[in-house]
Amino acid sequence: MLDPELVELSADNVFVELRIIPNTHGPVTEEGIFELLSLPEFEHLFPLENIIQKAVVEINQLCGQDDGQFELFFKIAERRNGTIEIEISQDKMESVMQLTAAWGGEEVTIQDILKALKSNNVCMGLSKVKIQTLLKQLSQLEPGQTCRSVIATGKPSVNGEDAINERKVPLARERLLQPQENKDGTVDMRNLGAVIMVNEGDLLIEKIPATPGKEGYNVHGEILSPKPGKDIKLTPGTGTEISASDPNKLIATVAGQPVETKTGMQVDDVLNIKDVDVGYGNVDFKGSVLITGDVHEGMEVKSTGDITVIGFVDSASLFADGDVIVSKGIIGRQLKERELSTKIRAKGQICAQFIQYSDLEAEGEILVTKQLLHSHTRTQQKLIVSDANNRRGDLVGGVVEAAKGLKAVVIGATAGTKTEIFCAMEQSNLKNTMKELDQAVKSMVVAKLDIEARLKKLPPKNEWQDDEMMVEQVKMMLDEKNRITQEWKREELEYELIKQEVETYYQDNRIEAHKHIFANVELHIGQAFNRTQREHGTCIVFNENQEIKFDYSNRS
Repeated sequence: MLDPELVELSADNVFVELRIIPNTHGPVTEEGIFELLSLPEFEHLFPLENIIQKAVVEINQLCGQDDGQFELFFKIAERRNGTIEIEISQDKMESVMQLTAAWGGEEVTIQDILKALKSNNVCMGLSKVKIQTLLKQLSQLEPGQTCRSVIATGKPSVNGEDAINERKVPLARERLLQPQENKDGTVDMRNLGAVIMVNEGDLLIEKIPATPGKEGYNVHGEILSPKPGKDIKLTPGTGTEISASDPNKLIATVAGQPVETKTGMQVDDVLNIKDVDVGYGNVDFKGSVLITGDVHEGMEVKSTGDITVIGFVDSASLFADGDVIVSKGIIGRQLKERELSTKIRAKGQICAQFIQYSDLEAEGEILVTKQLLHSHTRTQQKLIVSDANNRRGDLVGGVVEAAKGLKAVVIGATAGTKTEIFCAMEQSNLKNTMKELDQAVKSMVVAKLDIEARLKKLPPKNEWQDDEMMVEQVKMMLDEKNRITQEWKREELEYELIKQEVETYYQDNRIEAHKHIFANVELHIGQAFNRTQREHGTCIVFNENQEIKFDYSNRS
């Protein structure tokens, strides 16, 4: 070991000084010098490794040389105070503090931490407990060791809830899913209860207003503004009005059948017919139509409201501005390769227990509780072929175009009946809409900046405030700026909503089979295609990277 007298503290008590004569004490090694620094009076000081390395080289080079008889001087260690490092996340929502134990110097104090927080502008979301815990950990560390923890966390803003129109009365289509219970507890699947009717003064819809959301903040104390919920209209239709005592309530002004609209509800007069046949003639009615019997071959029924058929529809045509609800079945037959004898069109939903060889088109969902066979089915929403318990519901043959996906208990048949399914085909259109909105927002930003630049160039207000024409021009510019700002916010919100829809498009719009998908089912999801070659059990089918994937993880 080198002589301990070769090292001593500097006069200011900050450094460890090595004084050595190469010819007398050399050669030396780094290990030998570090051994000197392990002495009790030096062990808590920070070794200056680069200087130690240079010292060893210089001393050993001079050993045995004429210059080696002279004393060399090196500062090989020093006192270092404890340090504080504060890291702030990119989104400014989290701050991490790291404390390093001192090398013989001053340890970090709470006052030091407060200064560091102030210099880094960390002022909100601080945790006093976490800071105290770090200081306690620091006191137990060896020199140079570190401890770190999140000591400040921002509070995210909470976006507002969108307004919703909460319906307070059932619709005719919901009868299909609510068979009546007998006195002995059994369920009569054929008895669907009374026709849905409302009376004057009944509450139809209550609007739950949009909420503004809650402000948040980041660790710098900057306020994070929430996106307010999107408002929707509550529009009275025929036979309804907004309540005089509550603008968020829609009430019936006449007795009749409630029919849902896009922004509210209307109450229709109901045309009650036993059977639609050649004896009665075709029906074209402004209101809802209730047919307690059947619609016979070749007949046509048109309605500005709902069409409800308690019996069957057989090779007939139904056109409704509302829903088409058939309690029993819709029956047709093949006329030509792509032509079927029964045609159903609805701006709302189509609901039935059983459908075969029929041409169906709905803007809303299509719901079939038992079987959908050899039909051409188009819906802008979702096709559901299932009862309420997901135990029964067969989709066999035909062509399905379901924009929002499909749920069925069984798809296809053991005989390998060809069944074609197209869903989730609109993602490219959504992307185009996003692109158009993005361009619109950018043009509005430019327009807003242009107005702001023009406003900045105005002379002082006292020079033109008495000029009526100038005042009017300034007012017009400010009004235009406000209009652009409001439109910009609306389109930005719409852009974000469509962007979210695009990102989750294929997760949301998929095919669900609760029991089987048989062979020879053609699956088109977006641009992905697969024709099943075998039977698949309970599964979810979706588009992943433009390939059809089967997920069996939801098997019971």
